[in-house]
Amino acid sequence: MTVPPASSPHPPTDPQPSDAAIDPRPSIKAERRALPRKFYASATAAQEGDAFQLLLDGRRAKTPARRFLTVPNAVIAERLVAEWAAQEVFIDPSRMPLTTLACTAIDAVAQQPTEVAAEIVKYAGTDLLCYRADAPEGLIAAEVTVWDPILDWAARDLGAIFAVSSGLAHVTQAPAVTEQIAKAIGTRHALSLAALHVLTTLTGSAVLALAVDRRHLSIAQAWRAAHIDEDWQIAKWGVDADAATRRAKRQEEAAVAAFVLGAMGP
Repeated sequence: MTVPPASSPHPPTDPQPSDAAIDPRPSIKAERRALPRKFYASATAAQEGDAFQLLLDGRRAKTPARRFLTVPNAVIAERLVAEWAAQEVFIDPSRMPLTTLACTAIDAVAQQPTEVAAEIVKYAGTDLLCYRADAPEGLIAAEVTVWDPILDWAARDLGAIFAVSSGLAHVTQAPAVTEQIAKAIGTRHALSLAALHVLTTLTGSAVLALAVDRRHLSIAQAWRAAHIDEDWQIAKWGVDADAATRRAKRQEEAAVAAFVLGAMGP
């Protein structure tokens, strides 16, 4: 299962009398199209039951699938409101990572949580931390220094003892490993599951994502751990400007996912 990409936001064309239909999800073609003009003056949030609803000029905002755009607590709602309040003349989806994540959680993840959790478990079967360089010695040492303690934590706190390989050799993890990772994911709110999925895919590691979720690593520590090989190459060959821009964007998305995990608790 792959969480679908999102499309560009646009003003509502057929809102209900009290609801604003919002499509805040970015598209790979978004930069080529004119951004939609901002159509509201105020963004606020109101508690409705056990969720917080985004309001634009007092009207309930909706996701692209026309479900209400809600988040589970006041901390996340405050940041969601800030994203919408920060829009100026136009609505720029590239500046709305939390909105994107929330809509994905509501429209996609909540509709198929079992499949999303299974995809995270699948990453654990080929986890980044288990595939080591076989040269040069400096890179090997760097991976051992950073990754081994994290795998030790996974064995101790998650009960998942990972096998490690070097070079191109494939390693098959014991069934108990994926079972323990599935247990660690557990049953959780769709937004938390979406955040965990995003962090897993961006780092290539379910272990790193769960280490952030369980407060064992900060997002900065996890991000550095996920990019040991890349940073080694940068130190040797220099920075590619385009690659650096793409990495910064991914890092922003990872930071938002980590924020959500932190705001929702372990």
